[in-house]
Amino acid sequence: MTLAALRADALACHAAALAAVEPGRLLRARLQRSRDALALVDDAGTRAEHRGPVLIVGAGKAGLAMARAAADVAGPACAGGVVVVPHGGEGPCAGGIDVVGGGHPLPDADGARATERLLAAVARADATTLVLVVLSGGASALLVAPADGVTLADKAAVSRALLARGADIRAFNTVRKHCSRVKGGGLAHTAARAAALWALVLSDVVGDDLATIASGPTVADPTTYADAARVIAEHLAAEDVPAAVREHVARGAAGLVPETLKPGDATLARAVTVLVGGNRDARAAAASAAAARGYVVEHVDVPVAGGEPTVRVVAGGRGGRAQQLALAAAEVLAGADAALLAAGTDGVDGPTDAAGACVDGETVARASRCGLSVARALAATDSHPVLAATNDLVCTGPTGTNVADVVVALRGAC
Repeated sequence: MTLAALRADALACHAAALAAVEPGRLLRARLQRSRDALALVDDAGTRAEHRGPVLIVGAGKAGLAMARAAADVAGPACAGGVVVVPHGGEGPCAGGIDVVGGGHPLPDADGARATERLLAAVARADATTLVLVVLSGGASALLVAPADGVTLADKAAVSRALLARGADIRAFNTVRKHCSRVKGGGLAHTAARAAALWALVLSDVVGDDLATIASGPTVADPTTYADAARVIAEHLAAEDVPAAVREHVARGAAGLVPETLKPGDATLARAVTVLVGGNRDARAAAASAAAARGYVVEHVDVPVAGGEPTVRVVAGGRGGRAQQLALAAAEVLAGADAALLAAGTDGVDGPTDAAGACVDGETVARASRCGLSVARALAATDSHPVLAATNDLVCTGPTGTNVADVVVALRGAC
């Protein structure tokens, strides 16, 4: 089998993965309309029903597609709403829903203003109104409502520092939840006067932990201020932490600030959060596509993997986590009859124009012919220029979904 054929098959697997996690289709499998009632179907097949107005709010990279599908299903019951998406992802939506832009991966003032509008709308929801929440990857940055005494600049500073130090998503979100009025169950708490809260979640987190996805705005938070203080101490130097954040977390750890929403809270009795899809769906579709093309798929996690690698970034490097992973794999694959694709399902890998890259057994040789060193690029986290020169970049543009990254590894017959 030629390397060109291997690469074409890897790209076909990636396309199948994206098709499997189209947000509208996944949402409609859970949210249905029957005559005068809106119904939510959970994993066990249990139906919750609502008759009356429906306020649709949410955030994430798949926010627009999810909001459009939710508005379509809700029909005339839709009573407007606010959904926050990354800048550039805005678009028209039926039902009077405003889709507005905010900063990602770092929060900005636009996201903060949009979140205040969203929270105000949810707080006004009365006992006849269902609050329907759509959430997907990216919502942690887009839903931004700093805790009292903490500014947006403070949150941005600690977020930048944690990103630079390679904190994983759970550690990162533990701090964010305890510096926020919307994360860690804060949105569910705000909806206390509504008839009910239903949340539909598209997961970008391996393991699909609902308390981690979007920093868990509609579910109980198992972490504490003491946990947040521990993350800060383990990852950051004192000068990296704004004084307001340090003081707020310390007050919380001392019991002087109310904790995030905890299991057993009465607020949760009217809140239902349902996972509509995630990385496992993308992996399964990619594996099926590989099998259909004649590959032996011994285990879904062997030729197809998912998640997001953690990369410690060197200042000045250009690239993203998927590109770094692909370029590192190129060294291992050098001379082999094999190809590897690593790409974000959202179409964005770091601050670049690429979703990721598809490398093969000749990538290192192509780089050498261009006068480029793969080893030096990896050390400098400067993968993008090399992969551009070797014609290995995968560029899809924003896809409107987000279930983390997919990695497809294929090799010719042994």
